[in-house]
Amino acid sequence: MKFVDMFFSAKRASPISSGQVKWSSYQRIFSNRMVSMCLIMLAVIAVIALFAPQIAPYNPNDIDLKSSLQPPSSSHLLGTDHLGRDVLSRLLYGAATSFTISTSVVLLALFMGIALGGAAGYMGGLADEVISRVIDLFLSFPSMIFALAIVGALGSSVFNLILALALVHWASYARLMRGQVLSVKSNDYVSSARVIGASDRRILVKHILPNALAPVIVLATLDMGHVILSAAALSFLGLGIPPSIPEWGSMLNAGKEFMRTAPYLTIFPGMAITMTVVLFSLLGDGFQEVLDPESEVSGLVSS
Repeated sequence: MKFVDMFFSAKRASPISSGQVKWSSYQRIFSNRMVSMCLIMLAVIAVIALFAPQIAPYNPNDIDLKSSLQPPSSSHLLGTDHLGRDVLSRLLYGAATSFTISTSVVLLALFMGIALGGAAGYMGGLADEVISRVIDLFLSFPSMIFALAIVGALGSSVFNLILALALVHWASYARLMRGQVLSVKSNDYVSSARVIGASDRRILVKHILPNALAPVIVLATLDMGHVILSAAALSFLGLGIPPSIPEWGSMLNAGKEFMRTAPYLTIFPGMAITMTVVLFSLLGDGFQEVLDPESEVSGLVSS
């Protein structure tokens, strides 16, 4: 009788009441003032980074030793570094580098986490056991030490840095996604979909994933700022980006030798890192407030 009741209840259920994504939650994002302000400011930074070659007054790698360590002036608005390179130009190009790295890392980690975590939560059994142990293994390593080991072994390059940070971050997404799938797949509308003969693919795409993604989106937003900070830290240690590529962390590393004579070399990239990370953190908090107010996603961000 229970099977028959589930069958007829599934037949009577409309597509909206069968547990599909609550689009109203996503539509409320832009009604949140903090989220809107953070999105606007981050969009401005992203546009500046995208058009850095057109906006930057100088080539970021042009060396002019005669103009080295000049303070901010009309010809160099943010001054020059120890090699005479324009700080403003390097800051703009560094924004493009930082955004490229953070976006690539988060997308790669997000794809790996959703795929593996979703498979573990939905399939269960041996697959869940194996994937869960792999997740635990990756989460057992301190994130920065793990990233340092990977970059140190592979060498300094943008690709190696992206790969190292993605390997550090994917397990957090997988653990969160697994828990969400386990929670969602126990709902009645998923059981009803199985009763009426829906395929596993349709159940995952139409019913489980849309309702499980909200906390993952929050974590990804928080992780954007964390990845920028991690990339800057690795570059500051000389293990991230090659010196020829402008990046905020490498600018801090180069400027630390001149903090007494030219403090602007560390102040400006430090301000850029701080502002961007704070904006992403506020945006993540706003997303959590709108999309998933009952979760504790912030505790999953890699330390």
